[in-house]
Amino acid sequence: MKIKKILVYIFYTFFLISLTNLVYASNSYVIKKITINGNERISKETIILFSEVQLNDEISNTKLNNIIKNLYDSNFFENVSVNYLDNELTIKVIEAPIINEVLFTGIKANKIIDALYDKINLKSRSSFNDFYISSDRKIIKEYLKGIGYYFSEVETVVKDIGNKLVKITHNVDLGSKAKIKKISFIGDKIFKDNKLRSIIISEEYKFWKFISGKKYLNESTINLDKRLLKNFYLNKGYYNVEINTSFARLINNEEFELIFNINPKNKILFNDINLTIPKDFDENNFKEIRNFFDNIKGEPYSINIVNEILNKLDKITLNEEYKSITANVDENIFDNYLNLNFNIIETEKVFVEKINIFGNNITVESVIRNNLEIDEGDPFNEILQKKGENNLKSLNFFKSVSTEIIDGKKPNTKIVNINVEEKPTGEISAGAGVGTSGGTFVVGVKENNYLGKGLAVDANFTVTSESFKGLFGVENPNFNNSDKSLFGNVQATEIDRMKTNGYKTNRTGFELGTRFEYFEDLRLGLSTRSFYEKIETDSTASARQQAQEGNYFDTFFNSNFDYDKRNQKFKPDDGFRSVYNLDLPLISETYTLTNSYSYQKYMSLYDNNISSFSFYFENANSIKGDDIKLTERLFLPSKKLRGFEKGKVGPKDGGDFIGGNYAAVINLSSTLPLLFENSDILDASIFMDIANIWGVDYDSSIDESDEIRSAIGIGLDWYTVLGPINFSLTEHISKANTDITESFRFNIGTTF
Repeated sequence: MKIKKILVYIFYTFFLISLTNLVYASNSYVIKKITINGNERISKETIILFSEVQLNDEISNTKLNNIIKNLYDSNFFENVSVNYLDNELTIKVIEAPIINEVLFTGIKANKIIDALYDKINLKSRSSFNDFYISSDRKIIKEYLKGIGYYFSEVETVVKDIGNKLVKITHNVDLGSKAKIKKISFIGDKIFKDNKLRSIIISEEYKFWKFISGKKYLNESTINLDKRLLKNFYLNKGYYNVEINTSFARLINNEEFELIFNINPKNKILFNDINLTIPKDFDENNFKEIRNFFDNIKGEPYSINIVNEILNKLDKITLNEEYKSITANVDENIFDNYLNLNFNIIETEKVFVEKINIFGNNITVESVIRNNLEIDEGDPFNEILQKKGENNLKSLNFFKSVSTEIIDGKKPNTKIVNINVEEKPTGEISAGAGVGTSGGTFVVGVKENNYLGKGLAVDANFTVTSESFKGLFGVENPNFNNSDKSLFGNVQATEIDRMKTNGYKTNRTGFELGTRFEYFEDLRLGLSTRSFYEKIETDSTASARQQAQEGNYFDTFFNSNFDYDKRNQKFKPDDGFRSVYNLDLPLISETYTLTNSYSYQKYMSLYDNNISSFSFYFENANSIKGDDIKLTERLFLPSKKLRGFEKGKVGPKDGGDFIGGNYAAVINLSSTLPLLFENSDILDASIFMDIANIWGVDYDSSIDESDEIRSAIGIGLDWYTVLGPINFSLTEHISKANTDITESFRFNIGTTF
């Protein structure tokens, strides 16, 4: 029995000793104390926070290495060492100097300095880290290269100014901007160079282009050029087009040849287009879009048509309140035909918890939010979210727009993070033209995002041999979140025909109005306009013209209906546009009512051909039966009636062409791509103009000149180093006896 007790005693004694050793061993690698040495500005608590360590943590070699790495990653220290002894962790640091200021020399433009400062790593009041010096130098050179300074040099000097402070100076030698000497298009490009040049933004350098910045090599502009070219080919049916660029240095270090390598591949046609919708959706809501699918079958692929389909789906979503849906497209190409299946998928109902916007250091947040299709608290809809993103891109305020969708903090919610990168939104333009009809000089300044509020500010003036027109206008495209634009402008016009017609007029006034989409593709404009006008005459004017000398004040109500179904606003080749305009007098001495209607139809009769038909009618009459003013009489623009001298058709009072009360024009034109098929600088077209201008309200004894004027001709566009030159050779078919004809006309124009 005693032996048993002795054995039990020995067992418990051994157990207690082992347990004590185990506890001691476990505590021997646990942090019981943390000591910080060497810190001056940064508190002990902050250093412990950066190190990601705390009391009672177990310690190991891996843990020690992570502490060192975490402290270095904070960029607050230039030296870090750690030691662990007897449950005490000792961290010794040498704090990095603080950057007192960062300077850029050699750059005058503050906007470039501000952009560089935003991009570099080492900024004022941050800790200095020698590792980022070379990185910042590379960032500076890459940014300068992106805006055309391909030959810049950067030297960075770091100066110790005492008290653990340093000053960083980036000495920049910008060098000369890289100029585009030549723009070339290679590969099976299908279209002529002059057509492709009219699509891109970049342009060739000419010595007289002292305003335009498009003549310099700019990577962001080139990327935009590539997108514009790709969209152009996509709209022509080349679904698999590839656009590549390369650079070839020419002549000297300041000039480049910009080369676009184009591989359009085969033209693709729409074939079967189907729509798959959930079973519980009302099929009747989708009849219109299914009919649209049938109408475009066999048509060349067009990204514009795809966007139109998506817009129709958007409207169904909005009108029928299918809130929680998404859409995808299955594409299948067989031979040269494209089959599409649009899948509308009903998703789990989730809500937008929050929308965050980043990067808008110029554009105010409300401008961005007003262009979104979803808001915080709304059901999340992927289609509407994408449409809002496209709305932001179409503003042309941002270099890039991207969206990130993440799960919200609450169940069944999403957070939408929108990242934008600002870009310059102002432009200066100048141009000049001269021809057989006289010369023209135009200058304009425009800002599309004034004060970051989305306001468009435009100032321009046009000077010809007998007139001056100037305008300053401001437009808010989304006034008070109404999807309606509000605009106002002041304008001045002077027409000096003292030598030719014996009169001169000055007209100054303002306009205030609104524009908005009334129906799909139908825009309605409403405005009121008031003008003060002074008419002067001399002895060469007719008695009736002299009787109108004096001062006038007029106020008009203007309405404009613009139904635009063109496939694109710039150089369309399909669709039509119908515009009606009415000027109704409210306060006037003559009470002249003017209304006009124009219609243009575009089509392609064969490959690379663009044909058009247009009709125009305008009349001006006093609703009180009075005679309208000289400046309110109508004249035919020379571009609408070729084969006749400008302003030398219609009624005559003595030796003066006085214009009419009515004007009507029909224009037919068609390009001839096969005529100069192998030339990239020549384009030809044929045209026929039919017009009439008639009516004399102030004197019944004057011939109204109610005669049909018509002409047929051929036009030639020659793209020269000076700019495009247009020639037309015309033969008149019919005319009035008093009309003055011309058989040859040319015009040349360029920009600066």
